[in-house]
Amino acid sequence: MNKTPSEAVALINELKPLVANEEVDVVFCVPAIDIIPAMEAAKGSNICIGAENMYFEESGAYTGEISPAMLTDVGVKYVVLGHSERREYFAETSETVNKKMLKAYEHGITPIMCCGETLEQREQGVTMDFIRQQVKVGFLGITADQAKTAVIAYEPIWAIGTGKVATTEQAQEVCAGIRACIAEIYDEATAEAIRIQYGGSVSASSAPELFAQADIDGGLVGGAALKPDFGKIVNYK
Repeated sequence: MNKTPSEAVALINELKPLVANEEVDVVFCVPAIDIIPAMEAAKGSNICIGAENMYFEESGAYTGEISPAMLTDVGVKYVVLGHSERREYFAETSETVNKKMLKAYEHGITPIMCCGETLEQREQGVTMDFIRQQVKVGFLGITADQAKTAVIAYEPIWAIGTGKVATTEQAQEVCAGIRACIAEIYDEATAEAIRIQYGGSVSASSAPELFAQADIDGGLVGGAALKPDFGKIVNYK
């Protein structure tokens, strides 16, 4: 819940030259009210605009929600689903995330499905058990061909907005575990094709080492995307 429409446009105009990179896919997932002006601001650049959430019904009496058709009508191609904040503050479950995943694919929208553990779960040693459950339920009914185009974002809840970053080894270990889980559900080709990101206080200084890992294909960047330093994350090499 950052940036009014005019502020979002100003930020995109500031970041456009800083994130120019033909080798990197750059997607700004913005608040719903910012989507249309953000689309206009991003025209002619390498920036795609995505949504931060979406409901799993086509239309109806769901006050305050946004349908997939509303997103595709303005050109949205990506949507973040199951972010830890949605799960924590708005009672989203892996089952509702799965409904949204299925609906996103019906409309040709690429889901960025989030998963991650709390500090308590990490300390209890159940990190991978918990994340595997989130992934397996989230991908129920999703075909291999669909899964190959998905993005999974691993976001340790204890590292979001805290300034704490999972060590490179911790991030790689979990992302490798997610890829292995996808291979179990589908096959090695699907696991290889799917994009797995790390999210959790990613910064310009931590990005190069994180993104060099075999199973980390990019970042789900939060607060650092609101600053010019985001350009350094995109052009980390």
